[in-house]
Amino acid sequence: MINIAIDGPAGAGKSTIAKRLAKELGYIYVDTGAMYRAMAYYFLKNHISAEDENRIAAACEHVDITIRYQDGEQQVILNGENVNGVIRNEEVGNMASSTSVYPVVRKKLVELQQQLAVKENVIMDGRDIGTVVLPNADVKIYLTASSKVRAKRRYDELTSKGEVCDLDQIEQDIIDRDYRDMNRETSPLKQADDAVLLDSSDLDIDGVVEKMKEIIKSRV
Repeated sequence: MINIAIDGPAGAGKSTIAKRLAKELGYIYVDTGAMYRAMAYYFLKNHISAEDENRIAAACEHVDITIRYQDGEQQVILNGENVNGVIRNEEVGNMASSTSVYPVVRKKLVELQQQLAVKENVIMDGRDIGTVVLPNADVKIYLTASSKVRAKRRYDELTSKGEVCDLDQIEQDIIDRDYRDMNRETSPLKQADDAVLLDSSDLDIDGVVEKMKEIIKSRV
């Protein structure tokens, strides 16, 4: 099985790029961020505070998250329910960032992710794929962009959906999330020693996909 790991900070375009790559290369795309968001959604739905580590640990025992494909579309299944439509808002994203620092949350999800990678050719994106989840991945890419560029992409995405939002606040949220992700005790965000750095600040989606294909071709 061939495993490709794409890591990087929030808003770098990892999920969009990884989905495109998986489709074009015929791999299974494993959306690890969606799995963390599904877990965070469970906490929010059950009124569990991000600071309440004991309740979070207890809740993990009752959470089952799987990814399946139907008509070519990924579905994130939380305890039997398709939660695709409710896990992409800012509240869930911030909750996922806050609760992913807990070892019990990460342990549960890493086990599920590793099981998928053993069975299939996968492309997986997240914060610690190349360093923790798939340390022996065939290809590792660290995708990043400036906080200003990432904030503008997020702003455009939200406003296109009719949401009213503040660009400066989005950038500050991204900077805060970067700090949390890079400084957490368990599996901090960092570039793996053998990962290729790719800055997408000046590239469009097609440009990033082509660059990644070149990297993959040179290493597989």
